[in-house]
Amino acid sequence: MSKVLRSLLFVPADSEKKLAKAGMRGADALLIDLEDSVLPARKDVGRAMCADFLKTNNTNSQIWVRINPLDTAYLEDDLETIIPLNPAGIMLPKPDGPVDIETLGLKIEKLERQHGLPAGKIKILPVATETARAVMSLSLYPRTYLPRLLGMTWGAEDLATDVGALTNKDKNGDFSFTYQMVRSQTLLAAKTAGVQAIDTLYDNFRDKDGLRKRAKAAFAEGFTGMLAIHPAQVEIINQCFTPTEAQVRHAQAVIKAFADDPSAGVVAVNGKMTDIPHLKQAQNILALFESTQP
Repeated sequence: MSKVLRSLLFVPADSEKKLAKAGMRGADALLIDLEDSVLPARKDVGRAMCADFLKTNNTNSQIWVRINPLDTAYLEDDLETIIPLNPAGIMLPKPDGPVDIETLGLKIEKLERQHGLPAGKIKILPVATETARAVMSLSLYPRTYLPRLLGMTWGAEDLATDVGALTNKDKNGDFSFTYQMVRSQTLLAAKTAGVQAIDTLYDNFRDKDGLRKRAKAAFAEGFTGMLAIHPAQVEIINQCFTPTEAQVRHAQAVIKAFADDPSAGVVAVNGKMTDIPHLKQAQNILALFESTQP
């Protein structure tokens, strides 16, 4: 199992202060952002600072770069500057569907060849739901050969704008039905495609209890990680997306029970009947736990 990215921390590419501290935050991945957090007048500055960060990287975090969308004038400069420096991956905002992942993959492949980089090492993570068209294309991801696809994440802000919504929240401050549906569709599409499912950000970075509640629920549902917009969120996210000691012990007990009786379809574990789906769940938990270890 490839390393699971539990926490992915956005870092504005043109902020010297935030870049300087990014490697100390403990995030599994740093998302150096060339898109929304960098104003048009500072795109060149952000791109240069991102390149310098990649050249001098001394962090244990994977370094990913959120480029500008495929249909912008910034794209080619983003890729020609960033790909030769061999980042772990590229986050693609506002794709219309898997065809855009294929297009980006071909562009990356061309630059890999030009610069003598290992073929296929640079992965892609799309924000797969930022337009209504993109949402309608989610079911196509599992049917499309996308060897660079590491995972799928989703977003609610741009989608709300695209559909003309006044808000994406209900009266209780939770995502309204449309966005809960899109979240579930992203989870199912990622799992069907066999890639990581990464939940969207929790925008109130001062609300640690709310973040912990959301992250725990997402982990229980099957998400493997979560986006972060503030360094204070990283530790909580890492904790919530790592199986607990109790979960690991129970998983080990389930696996041992089946190993002790290989012909059984059902075994007793701690006084409860446990069948093959529980065995697969236990194997998943252990694999996830092992992937989070140093």
